[in-house]
Amino acid sequence: METLDYFLPQVWFFILALFLFLYVILDGFDLGVGILSLTADGDEKRGMLMTSLSNVWDANETWLVLMGGALFGAFPVAYGTILSALYIPILAMVFALSIRAVSFEFRELSQRKWFWNNAFGVASLVAALAQGFALGSVLSGIQVDDAGHFIGGTWDWLNWRSLLAALTLVQGYVLIGSTYLVLKTEGELQDTHYRTAKISAITTLIGALLITITTPIFYQGLREKLFDSGLATLFAIIPLLAVLLIGLLLRSLSAKSENTPFIWTLLLFLLSFIGLGLIVFPYIIPTKITIYQAAAAPSSLVFMLIFVGFLIPIMLFYNIYQYVVFRGKVSGIEYGE
Repeated sequence: METLDYFLPQVWFFILALFLFLYVILDGFDLGVGILSLTADGDEKRGMLMTSLSNVWDANETWLVLMGGALFGAFPVAYGTILSALYIPILAMVFALSIRAVSFEFRELSQRKWFWNNAFGVASLVAALAQGFALGSVLSGIQVDDAGHFIGGTWDWLNWRSLLAALTLVQGYVLIGSTYLVLKTEGELQDTHYRTAKISAITTLIGALLITITTPIFYQGLREKLFDSGLATLFAIIPLLAVLLIGLLLRSLSAKSENTPFIWTLLLFLLSFIGLGLIVFPYIIPTKITIYQAAAAPSSLVFMLIFVGFLIPIMLFYNIYQYVVFRGKVSGIEYGE
C-alpha cells in the first residue's frame, strides 16, 4: 500500500501534465487564431481564419474538461484550493470560452458578422489572459494553511509576475496560431502569418527568458528546490535549448517552410513544459502542497486510472483522425465569398 501511495500520485501528476500539454497545444492555436482574427484585414480574411478552425476547435477544448475532472478526482484538496484562489480568472476563462463558442456558431447565420467576429477575437484574448494569470499565480505560490485551505485574498492572483506570465502565454498562443495558419493558408494571408510568427517568436522568447530569470530570484521556495535538488544546471540548459529552437524556427520562417515552423513551435512548448514540470514536481501547489498530500485514496486513483486508460487512446485517435481528414488549405471558396 505504501508503494501505491507513492507511485499513484506520480502517475496522476503525469496524466494531468499530459492533459494540460494537449490542451495548450490544441486549443492554444485556436486561441491564437482567434486573437489574430482581431488584426485580419476584412471579413473575407477573417472568415478564412475561422474556417481553418471550423472542424477541429470544439474537440480541442475537451482536454480542458478532462483536466478539470482529473484534478477534482485525483487531487481534491488542490482542486478546492486552486478554484478558491483563482475564482475570478477561472470564471473569466469559462465565460470567454462560452462566448467564443456562441460567436463561432452565430456568425454563420448572421448577416452582419462584424459583431460576432470581434466577440470571438476578444473572447479568445480574454481566455488566454485568464489562463496566463492563473498559471502565474500558481507558480508564484498560493497562500494556504496547514490543512491546505486557501487563506489569501480575492485579488492575490493579480500581480506583476502573473501579468508577465499572462502576456507571455498570449504571445505563445499567437506564435502557435501563426504557424498553424502558415500550414492552412496560402498567398497573401500566409505571408502575413509568416511575419506574425517571426514577431511572436521573439516576444515569446523575451517573456520566457524574463520568467526564467525572475523565478529563482523572487520565489524563495523554488530557488531552494532548484539548488538543493541539483536541478540548477539542467534549469540553465533549458533556456539555451529554447534559444536554439527559436533560431531554427526563425530560420524555417525565413525559408518560407510550411511544416517545420509548426514542428519547432511544438518542440518549444514541449521544452517549456519539461522545464515547468521539473520546477513544480512534486508539488501540486508550489511550494505548499505536494502531490502526496493532496492525492485522493489509492482505491479512487486506481479506479480512475482504469477509466482514463480507455479514454485517452480514444480521445487521441479522435483528434488525430480529425486532423487527417480535414488536412489541407482553406480558401475563399470554402468560406463562400
